[in-house]
Amino acid sequence: MSVGTALAIYFLIWWVVLFAVLPFGVRPQGEGRQPGTDPGAPALPRLGRKLLWTTFVSAVVFGIFYFVYTSGIVTLEAISSIYKFPR
Repeated sequence: MSVGTALAIYFLIWWVVLFAVLPFGVRPQGEGRQPGTDPGAPALPRLGRKLLWTTFVSAVVFGIFYFVYTSGIVTLEAISSIYKFPR
């Protein structure tokens, strides 16, 4: 796997994990909200913490993917034969 391919796969995993992590711990503003803001807007979004968690979880998921790919546990030929992709 080339470095460019690995970076592209990590980037895709990172974005998917980010959208999965964003809703965790979100509390609406409630009664003390600022005028002109949406009532469903989070009071403290804590984006920095979510970005760190996203980076950590993405690295773990990518590590598992990379290990499975390089060890040959799952090959592209096996996947194409399961789903009957043309060769």
